[in-house]
Amino acid sequence: MCSMIQRNAVPLYSQNESRAVGVPKPGAFRRRDFLRRLNMFHLSINSKMERLDKETGNVQQMPQATGGQVNNRATTVGEVVNNIVSEAVGQPSALEQEREERLALLREMRISTQTEVEPERYALSVDDTGFFALSDLHGLKGKQKSGKSSVLKVCTSALMCGRQFRVKSELQEPVVLMLDTEQQAADVKLVVSEVLHMSGVTADYLDSHLFLYTLRRLSYDTLLEDTRLLMAEHRPQVVMIDGVVDYVASFNDEVLSRQLIHDLLLLCDEYECAIVCVLHENKATEDLNMRGHLGTVLAQKAGSVLQCQKQDGLINVSCPDARHGTMPNWALTFDNDGHLCAADELQAQKRQQQQVLARQRQKEAYEKKRQERLELMLTIIRDHGNRISQKELVAELEREAKVGQQTARRIIKAGLGTKINEVNGFIQPAAGEEMAF
Repeated sequence: MCSMIQRNAVPLYSQNESRAVGVPKPGAFRRRDFLRRLNMFHLSINSKMERLDKETGNVQQMPQATGGQVNNRATTVGEVVNNIVSEAVGQPSALEQEREERLALLREMRISTQTEVEPERYALSVDDTGFFALSDLHGLKGKQKSGKSSVLKVCTSALMCGRQFRVKSELQEPVVLMLDTEQQAADVKLVVSEVLHMSGVTADYLDSHLFLYTLRRLSYDTLLEDTRLLMAEHRPQVVMIDGVVDYVASFNDEVLSRQLIHDLLLLCDEYECAIVCVLHENKATEDLNMRGHLGTVLAQKAGSVLQCQKQDGLINVSCPDARHGTMPNWALTFDNDGHLCAADELQAQKRQQQQVLARQRQKEAYEKKRQERLELMLTIIRDHGNRISQKELVAELEREAKVGQQTARRIIKAGLGTKINEVNGFIQPAAGEEMAF
């Protein structure tokens, strides 16, 4: 078998080629590269054939009782020879096949001028501006107890009933998966009750479209796989993870953080859903960044990040980081019964009350000033013996009240019939307003 294979190495240059320095012939480099590769194959064949000769010799000396082992060894030898021959004739190796498959995958990711990309679809919107795009990852950040869970309630309620306050659903009867890793079962049940109260849907509808799980007792190393299982079970359009920090052993581990965000992005693509990750901001008051390497990677990869800030009893919601249109700000508060309500409506009512109060005060101030001027006019008339001409009264009012002529005439006109009367061209006090002199 070995005698059938040429063991001499193939020369790098043919007899007609020169090693002298000069301009190479067309295709010379390509041919020389092929010859070098072929030479390497021959050297590899020679080495392996020598090893096969030894193994074959050993096989021939083995007793007949081991005939099955001989056949197996011969089969292995044949496979090795086939692999060597395949390499020699230029067939792609396993490494080259893997490389081509990888390139084919990368080519599909190329975006050119001819690439057709579907417009983004959003789960929710505020004032016709969408947020929480599908097939993408999003963040919801804030200081501790700043109202992040309350914002999730409002968004969930809007998805259930179509609209909650200014938040509007852009999906038709979506399925929502909420995963809470922080609160105990009793607190999570309150979330369900609040969403039911706010949305106004039936309990049966809510239970068939909202799937809320308390995962507080689960270990970090199983949470991601459990999330995969629940997503496969319910196939949601929106996933809300209240406590994504519990998915890693340390939020400052960059490797684990990057791997988690990568896995969540793959889930976004697989289910074409929006995944919203709730994460605390750093403890320092002036530091509004999300915690650790996990927060940094989430901010880098997220399509949008909403922020909650509590001030004077209001939960203010903004969108400081977004790849596209910025969501308008909105706010929440609590009514007298402890239920969430739109702070915008409450603020509008307060503004209306303030406007009514301001008009009332303005009217009171005007009436007070009017009475003061009428009393001043009566004083002037009394000082003139309860009888004065209109021309003189105008002049006196201009001087004493420090007003213009038109204003003085309006003061006189306002007092006629109530405080004063005009008789034969003279102004005198009305009955009961005279003063003895």
